[in-house]
Amino acid sequence: MIESTAPGFRNVPRTGVIYVMHRAEQHGFRYNHPAWANLGQGAPETGPLPGAPPRIEQISINPSHHEYGPITGQVVLRQKVADLYNHLYRHGKPSQYTYENVSISGGGRVALTRLAAALGNINMGHFLPDYTAYEELLSVFKAFIPIPILLDSEQQYRADLDKLKREIMGRGLQALLASNPCNPTGQVAEGENLRDWVQMAREYRCSLILDEFYSHYVYTGAADEPPRLVSATAFVEDVNRDPVIVVDGLTKNWRYPGWRISWTLGPKEVINAIASAGSFLDGGANNPFQGHVLALLDPELVMQETAATQAIFRQKRDYALMRLQQMGILVEAPPQGTFYCWANLSELPPPLNDGMAFFEAGLEEKVITVPGVFFDVNPEKRRNFARYRSYCRISFGPEKEKLEQGLDGLERMIARYR
Repeated sequence: MIESTAPGFRNVPRTGVIYVMHRAEQHGFRYNHPAWANLGQGAPETGPLPGAPPRIEQISINPSHHEYGPITGQVVLRQKVADLYNHLYRHGKPSQYTYENVSISGGGRVALTRLAAALGNINMGHFLPDYTAYEELLSVFKAFIPIPILLDSEQQYRADLDKLKREIMGRGLQALLASNPCNPTGQVAEGENLRDWVQMAREYRCSLILDEFYSHYVYTGAADEPPRLVSATAFVEDVNRDPVIVVDGLTKNWRYPGWRISWTLGPKEVINAIASAGSFLDGGANNPFQGHVLALLDPELVMQETAATQAIFRQKRDYALMRLQQMGILVEAPPQGTFYCWANLSELPPPLNDGMAFFEAGLEEKVITVPGVFFDVNPEKRRNFARYRSYCRISFGPEKEKLEQGLDGLERMIARYR
């Protein structure tokens, strides 16, 4: 055994995206380097889009906000978030969200970490595949036991409601964690399907924790229809009794990932619990930026931004799917949301039919992807078999020119092995 330089510390793994970026940097990658195309990125393009509101280019800071902010965030921002959800999803419903149902935090991982720290000694279900960062999140906190629920390509990576109910009853699940739309498969639970999920959570008393960071990237409607947004909050009956907790923020839907501002909506009891967790975990979100978020949450501007984003990203999705098909890369379930293609590499010549080898070969063409094994959420490595070795996640988050550049590089790489 090699003695640790600093005794007492464990080996903390990097999440999938962090790992691939570290490897890419070892090959010369730098952000904004013109020769590189990052098709592994977990963030959307952040520049102006046709028809979108102007991007924020300057901010001024209220001197009083140099002080610490409240753990749960500024009350005016919390109420603004509540008002937005009431406007978008709860028009005419007797039970409405207030600031007491909202907590502000420093990005999605922080919000999810607060939730994980507030969970008790329970069994918590999570899906396979799903967001890479869930793995370490589900490993660090020992109070709850993570229970994997497998999603199959034969069912288009969609969760069967009857199966979920059996999992809840048979394994005694008291919480279920999922991204919706799903990262990496791009599949969406919406409409009656999502209503059934919320009703299941209500009837079976199983907390439904939904990561809704891609909820404005939905392509299930027609291109000429108004933009479609998805949230479980539309089907909540009583905001303080239904065990439904959603997490979202500026990172994806508003295309401001560097701001590190997120929010959690749920029953007051949950908001109080995660506030206690935040008091020792992170101390609260960036205080000066919170006042500048208010204008971004104006419903009219939100719909304007969403319409512009969906139009551009739908075009990029269709382009990426066409190019991948031409290369012999399978996408078993075309993405209904997000900006990712969950790509099956099994038909490619060896060694490119392995996600890790595909990633490493791509670095030689200055293209970054994310191997599928990172989405086989496996806390503490309890399972030996890695199910998604022949998969990778390919992002169409970058600008169209970079997407074309990256796909050109993958095409050259595949041609060499053929």
